[in-house]
Parts: sequence; C-alpha cells; structure tokens
Amino acid sequence: MKARILIVDDEEIVIRSCVRTLNDERYEVESVQDGWEALRKIDENNYDIIVLDIMMPKVDGLEVLQHVKERHPDIDVIMMTGLSQIQTAVKAMKLGAFDYLSKPFEPDELKLVVERALEKRRLLLENRSLKSEVSSKYRFENIVGFSPQMQSVYALIAKCAPTNCTVLITGESGTGKEMIARAIHYNSLRKDQPFVPVDCTTLSEHLLESELFGHVKGAFTGAVSNKRGMFEVANNGTLFLDELGNIPLSTQAKLLRVLQEREFRAVGDTKTHTTNIRILAATNKDPKAMVAEGTFREDLFYRINVFPIHIPPLRERRDDIPALAFHFLKQFSEELDRPVAQFSDGAMSLLMNYDWPGNVRELQNTVHRAVILTSDNVIRQAHLANILDTAPRSDLDVPRTSDDLKRVKKIAREKSVENIEKLFIHETLKRNVWNVTKSAEETGMQRANFQALMKKYNIRVRDTEPPTSGDTGTS
Repeated sequence: MKARILIVDDEEIVIRSCVRTLNDERYEVESVQDGWEALRKIDENNYDIIVLDIMMPKVDGLEVLQHVKERHPDIDVIMMTGLSQIQTAVKAMKLGAFDYLSKPFEPDELKLVVERALEKRRLLLENRSLKSEVSSKYRFENIVGFSPQMQSVYALIAKCAPTNCTVLITGESGTGKEMIARAIHYNSLRKDQPFVPVDCTTLSEHLLESELFGHVKGAFTGAVSNKRGMFEVANNGTLFLDELGNIPLSTQAKLLRVLQEREFRAVGDTKTHTTNIRILAATNKDPKAMVAEGTFREDLFYRINVFPIHIPPLRERRDDIPALAFHFLKQFSEELDRPVAQFSDGAMSLLMNYDWPGNVRELQNTVHRAVILTSDNVIRQAHLANILDTAPRSDLDVPRTSDDLKRVKKIAREKSVENIEKLFIHETLKRNVWNVTKSAEETGMQRANFQALMKKYNIRVRDTEPPTSGDTGTS
C-alpha cells in the first residue's frame, strides 16, 4: 500500500519541488497552500505523513501541528522552516513534530527524513500488531478447560482483572500460573502497559535485589553503570513475581515496604523512587506453611494474599485432559506441518489414566513428542509408552482373565468416547456463543439430538457459559 503524504506550504514553488522529489511509486502525494484547507483534508483523509511549513497566513504550521497531534496522533509531521525560525522549529519538536528541514533543503534530505518517518511508523504498527496478537492470546475465551474447577478459576479472573488488587496465584509446577497472571494483565486496565515477569528462583539474594530495585554505578563490584530495576521498568503496568516463596527474608522486608508505600531505593542509592504498579505473585509452595515455618514474613503474606487464586492440578480435573490434548495436538500439528488428527482409544485412555505430576506442561511436552514420533495421522499408545510411566494406577480395575480384559477395554473405549463427546458439545456451544440452535445447525444435527447429548452429560447453557475463560499456558 502506498504511503499517503500531504504537503502544506503557501509557496507554489516549494510544493512543486516537494511533489517532484517524492514522485515515487511508493508514495501518494497531495498538496494544499492554506492552513484551513489542510485542517479539512487532514480530518477527512488518512495520511501517514504531513510535510508542513511553519510560516503560513491565517493558520500557521504550529496550529496545524497541534490540531494533528490532538486529533490524529499517529500521523508524523515534518516541519519546514527558514533559517530565522529555528527556535520555532525546536518548539514544534516539543509539540510532537517528527523532525524539521531548514529551507532551502536538498531533495535527498526530504527523501531521507520521509523514509525515516515511514520506517518509524512501520515499526510502530508492527509493535501494535504484536501487542494485539499477544493480548488476543490471553483472552478468556481462548483458555482451554471446562471442568467445574477451572470454571471457578475463570470466574475469579473475571472478578479481579478489571481491578488493581494484588493477586496471589498458587498451584503445583506446570499448572499454568504465569498464563493466568498474563490473562489477568491483558484483561485489565493496564493491558497496554508492560507486563514484567521476574523468576525469583534463578537469582541470588544480592542479584534479586538489583533485579527488582535496580542499582547505581559503584554500588558493588561489577556495577559499572546505573541499572533500572523491574519496579521502575514495570511502572504503570504489572509486575509478576514468579515463585515468590523463594525470596529471601531480607528482600521480603524491602518488598513489603514497596507494597505499603509504593516507593523504593535502588541498591547503593540514597534517593527514593516512587512506582505505580500492580503486583501479581505466584508460588508452588504453601505460603501459610512457610509462615508457620518462619521462612516467609506473615505481614508480607497478608499484604500479598489480597485476592487468592488456586490452580488445581491436572489429576484433579481429568475432564480437561481430552480438551487440552486436542488443543496441543492441533498446535503442534500446525507447527511441525504434520497432519496428525486424532488419538487412538488406547492413547486417550492412557492420557486419562496418568496422574500428570508435571501437570499441563508435562501433557504439552508429551503431545509434542508424540506428534514427532507418529508416522501417520493417529497418535497411538505405542507413541506414549516410552514417554509416560505407564504402570497402572492402584485404583484401576486390573484385568485377570480374558473376559475381564475385554470388559476393561470396553470401559476405556466408552470413557474416551464420552470425553470426546463432552468436548464436542462444549466447544461447539462456545463457538456459537452458547446458542443451542446455532450449535446444532453448525454440526448438522437435529436440535433435539444435540440437546440429548447435552442432557446425557448434564451440560446446560447456564453451566457452560462462563463469565470468562482463558489459555492453557504453563508456569
């Protein structure tokens, strides 16, 4: 698409020169000789760049610039000025102009500054696109899992996301704590501000303080320059403290002060800095037990534990396993360009009966490896045998005779079909905004038959329509 450029100058000779210079197949150039006409065209059209003279009758360039920056802040403005107007050009830069050219200027100077402005605009749009893509990834409706336990989690996310309250997310490793934190951030009023994660397990006590609060040059050996801490980097956004339980007691005291006073000092600094951040924290430990042991400050626990959210382990929500497995199957089939479409009954039964000590992350890695191993479009039990601990759980009915084996296999097949049918109904309803008639039409089923499947698994629209839902990530 051609870049649209508007030339604004009251001198015809300047306009002709600029148009001739920018006579390029990459640009679509228009021109006006009056500030009033420029304002009208700017409001009626979508320009990428305006090349604007400062000195014009009726409405001067600074007035036009202010109008553009107030109503069309994405448009880059390049000012043209005489040598006697440099101070005015500097003022224009302070008002938001991209750059200025002193008359008379060479054609190559104009080309260069226009190309720089377009490159900046391209990077800005690319950045916005990436931010939008990231934000959409963490929309509630993209989270996989419709078990009652996860529906409760989604409801809590929906309640706390629009607020600024501190959230403590607990759960075993691999349950998706960071994904939940990101879902909270990207559905909050701070979604356009930074989300800054800090892994509290990977840094020593000294380095963690420097990472969180920053340091000044000379604060310690190796501090050769000032360094901004994450409390400063995350200002106006969200700071996510992952594995909070690993923060040393001495650092906990300083963290408590930041939470109470919203101010901190960099390591080696005497100056106090203020910060406006939202704190989200996560831990795979029991914070109450840590308080009882004396390894976590009680006052910090109560300051952090404003809005607790617990993520249940995968073994406690086995109904989510088929949905997650198919989600990862689709993801890795596309990434690896492998047309793997399904799991065999035996493979799904194995996935359902495994305890998943590594939770969602382990399931994700398991499906990834299985997609690589399979040679056709089906993941079979054999593709999982060398990945999972396939010893049967003690609560399984282990067959002793041929008839017992047939019975157990029949039960396993039926269980697999049940899970797929439940997933089929839920995902169809979700795609059609929980409208039963539209869902039945999309699947090609009679409405009565579709409702019969819903009734079979006790799925009701008011139960399945969560105020929120979210992604699967792992943490």
